[in-house]
Amino acid sequence: MRKKGIRSQVWRAKPRADGDQDSGSSAVPINMVFILPKEFTAPDDEDHELELEEAMAQLNLEPLPATFEKPEDDKRQHLKALFLKGFVNGKPVTKMLVDGGAVVNIMPYVMLRKLGKNQDDMTKTDMMLKDFEGVVSPALGALCVELTIGSKTLPTTFFVINGKGSYSLLLGRDWIHANCCIPSTMHQCLIQWVDDTVEIVSADSSFSMSSAEAYIVSYDRMNCPSGQAWEKDFFRMADYEVTLVKSGDSSDES
Repeated sequence: MRKKGIRSQVWRAKPRADGDQDSGSSAVPINMVFILPKEFTAPDDEDHELELEEAMAQLNLEPLPATFEKPEDDKRQHLKALFLKGFVNGKPVTKMLVDGGAVVNIMPYVMLRKLGKNQDDMTKTDMMLKDFEGVVSPALGALCVELTIGSKTLPTTFFVINGKGSYSLLLGRDWIHANCCIPSTMHQCLIQWVDDTVEIVSADSSFSMSSAEAYIVSYDRMNCPSGQAWEKDFFRMADYEVTLVKSGDSSDES
């Protein structure tokens, strides 16, 4: 029942002027207007267009570059070696010394035992090591472990020695190059590439020394044994294109 005083209204499509409008159709043309702020206006000069392109986000598929900033005077006035902390086969390890003066990676026998390993876990090798006093001694063996620094894990080869050092592990150029990283004693950090991204790993602040003794290898040319897991009965240095450097020898070549 219709209430008194209220008109019933029914919406109908307005017929088109050309007479093509279907009498049973309810479709009507609708015109819409969009309004944008003035800052979205296209630039009218080349300088403005260049600034706009520089401000826009860009997709870069190349590996990111790594940059060291110049430290302030109070940040670089030190003689600290670079120590890191990480994990060896999932076990936390501190006092890992990064030494670009050493060719290979060194593990004291004491650390080998702390990791739950023994003589049977090592691979025999003919590696000869020379300390700073020039004393040459054979390595007890070689051991490949999963070394994690930051978010990056790499199969890393260590040569086990019977001596003691001021470090739990020594990471030489073998690990530095195989891990694709750049250590800086001055900045007290390490920059490493993880795939195409850059990661900064700070030094182990729980341990600090102005200097530390290190073993160096008596070979001047060598491929990186680290970077891949290996299983061998004997770790032969000749397999890695090694040239022996004899102590006290001099070369006639200039």
